[in-house]
Amino acid sequence: MKQPNWLLQRAYLTPDRIALIYQDEKWTFRELALEVEQLSSRLASVPLKKGDTVALLMNNHPQMVMLVHACFLLGLKIVLLNNKLTKAERQYQLEDAQAAVLLTETVFAKTHEGDLPVYTLDSLPEPNSDHVDQMVKTFDLEETATIMYTSGTTGRPKGVEQTFGNHFHSAVSSALNLGLREDDRWLISLPLFHISGLSALFKSVIYGMTVILHKKFDVDEMKDSIAQHRVTMISVVQTMLSRLLNTTDECPSSLRCLLLGGGPAPLPVLQESKKKGFPVFQSYGMTETCSQIVTLAPEFSVEKLGSAGKPLFGCELKIQNGERPCRPFEHGEILVKGANVMKGYLHRKEATDASFEQGWLKTGDIGYVDDEGFLFVLDRRSDLIISGGENIYPAEIEAVLLTHPHVKEAGVTGIDDEKWGEVPAAFLVTDQEIPTDELYALCQSQLAKYKWPTVFHFVDELPRNASNKLQRHRLKSKGFLDDSN
Repeated sequence: MKQPNWLLQRAYLTPDRIALIYQDEKWTFRELALEVEQLSSRLASVPLKKGDTVALLMNNHPQMVMLVHACFLLGLKIVLLNNKLTKAERQYQLEDAQAAVLLTETVFAKTHEGDLPVYTLDSLPEPNSDHVDQMVKTFDLEETATIMYTSGTTGRPKGVEQTFGNHFHSAVSSALNLGLREDDRWLISLPLFHISGLSALFKSVIYGMTVILHKKFDVDEMKDSIAQHRVTMISVVQTMLSRLLNTTDECPSSLRCLLLGGGPAPLPVLQESKKKGFPVFQSYGMTETCSQIVTLAPEFSVEKLGSAGKPLFGCELKIQNGERPCRPFEHGEILVKGANVMKGYLHRKEATDASFEQGWLKTGDIGYVDDEGFLFVLDRRSDLIISGGENIYPAEIEAVLLTHPHVKEAGVTGIDDEKWGEVPAAFLVTDQEIPTDELYALCQSQLAKYKWPTVFHFVDELPRNASNKLQRHRLKSKGFLDDSN
């Protein structure tokens, strides 16, 4: 099935409606489409062909928005790179995705020079006179639009292939759940290289909705922006919500939805939200589901404390123990189904096949549904650490620590942190004393800063089961911590 190019269709339907606001600049959908067409004419001069994959490494900026749409206009797939990662981490993703070129900012350009062709907006060639013939004015909903990397339990990042259909149905399901108003304005301060930020960008052109884009989260700038632009919707993680609550006495009158991802909020935060009138919609989703697939409405936020809610319209959810469906309140693996669920993992057929069971995505998360069908997530992808909205996989950190010649065993788990929710802590078995600054230097060379362990515990052994599998959950136990140095 095909659809008209979303931006071109939107510019035709509502040309004078405001599409994008960034600081003191504004673009209507017509103006945005014209700038995108001009940019795509320059991008068409780069030796690329329809179906190629281009990498995008940028901060939140209107130019990033325009490059996303310009790539789609030329039939190019986009792999979105996390700018918090190290060069080594990004290099792996560039090679695995088989990116033909890197589109980036000057601040990142020199880092990857020589690895593959690198272009900034300043260095893109002059416009291609044949550009009009290369424009792709329709989207095949089955085709891959974007690729985002997410780590798996093995620690090796996997590219999630998200199709145009995935993004479209995610936007439609969200609208059926949250509603859609003519005056809606969505504030994005989460990174566009994350699905929470990018999905709101696509909602903009599909809904005909204004996006207020921020380079990064700043609570004072967010409050000013809400008041100035009459923001109605915001995507947040717990740390953002907590800081907004701490600096605000009551909810701004324009806000009708704070879509909360990255794990459920604790009771005190929900109680304060309710007291101050903040309409918090808790949600459950992942890169593989193109953002939320389960959402809890505000009226249930206290009554169903800790619940992620019910599936979006058109989506399905079930809990399964092995091959057996679970009864209400019985713990099992969370499986989901819907048109917003990913195509698969790039170049990883075995991993893709293992992740699906008769059309159902096996999330690897453990949870249960109550007798009214509300989902409660008990363990986010087993040992996943969620720190300030960022997903951190212990196996990835452990793999780096084990490259040290004197580290014989490594175990990483999340520990509570007042500011970030959770932070990584490492437990090491070594054959001699290792200075912690040496371990931090090793992490610095291979891992983004938010993945560095905040503390290193040196122990005689790690907790393992009868099959010698590391039991990360036991690392958090007080008894085990008391035995560490």
